[in-house]
Amino acid sequence: MLLFKTSNVGVSGSLRSLAPRLVTATSTSFQRRWESTKPIDQIPPVVSTDSPLLTQDVSTMTTPQKFVRSLPASWIPYAELMRLDKPIGTWLLYTPCTWAITMAAYTNSAPISQTVTMLALFGIGSIIMRGAGCTINDILDRNMDNKVGRTITRPLARRAVSVPQAVTFLGAQCFTGLAVLLCLPWDCFWLGAASLPFVATYPLFKRFTYYPQASLSFCFTWGALLGFPAMGVWNIPAMMALHASSFAWCMTYDTIYAHQDKKFDIEAGVKSTALKWGDGTKPILRNLTVAQIALLAASGIFNSMGPFFFASVGFAAYRVFNMIKKVDLDNPDNCWSWFVNNINTGHAIFAGCLGDYAMRLMGIY
Repeated sequence: MLLFKTSNVGVSGSLRSLAPRLVTATSTSFQRRWESTKPIDQIPPVVSTDSPLLTQDVSTMTTPQKFVRSLPASWIPYAELMRLDKPIGTWLLYTPCTWAITMAAYTNSAPISQTVTMLALFGIGSIIMRGAGCTINDILDRNMDNKVGRTITRPLARRAVSVPQAVTFLGAQCFTGLAVLLCLPWDCFWLGAASLPFVATYPLFKRFTYYPQASLSFCFTWGALLGFPAMGVWNIPAMMALHASSFAWCMTYDTIYAHQDKKFDIEAGVKSTALKWGDGTKPILRNLTVAQIALLAASGIFNSMGPFFFASVGFAAYRVFNMIKKVDLDNPDNCWSWFVNNINTGHAIFAGCLGDYAMRLMGIY
């Protein structure tokens, strides 16, 4: 009995002496596993697979968030995959489409019914294809999203949706997007289909290049090309200039968006222009904005736009330069606020296009 007691005390003492080292080793292993750029073999337990919207204070919710929360519980993860609770991306995807459609409508004095129909079709298409793009992104990034604070509650990261379920949902979205595309003139089919490889591969770019924003900007502004032929207009110089201008604008606001996550991205091994440009970001964004405004004005010249359009170009220049001046790139909340603010810049340009279109329909010029 005495021998047993002595042995027991010895074991307990040994365990007490090992405890600090075990904690340190476990902590180091845990940290190393979460900083790895490779898929995690054993993902840490998820506290809840439920949407954070279900516990969020309703008084702090936006209208889209309230809409998603009101859906049946089994639908909510899929609505979140499409980012229906965060429609800013859909608006930014849709905005260049509205410019191109109304500029083309101005060119051929298109009837209002045709213009409204195309705006509606492109609006539906923007919701669907932005959702499809986000679903692809979440499938490919699921082992990165659970390392970043802002994305850890996404449906795949929190395991509310399985990969097979997400792939099936992606197929349904692509089929719906195809149905919308087939409603457009046949000339638009191949032009629209040409953007799909870029949509599907964008999430991969952040793994091997610091310029994934360039890939995103190229496909995200495709509507600037597609809107003209949708209205029966093939003004190649205006189309190309508008797309290039939209590309520069998207590079600007998406770089600001990327600055939200730069601290997490370093740990997760994710690359972005925010990390590449660092403290030199603002001068580069100013140069991009000079290109954006010059190309936007050139597009208007190629399309013989009127004074409302060029006034909106000047106003857009003021807004974007002011954003670059005031945004705090080290404050994630401030970056998000200015990122969202870009939708009003897009609306201002659309208003300029609409103003000239209205003047053309009234026969004023």
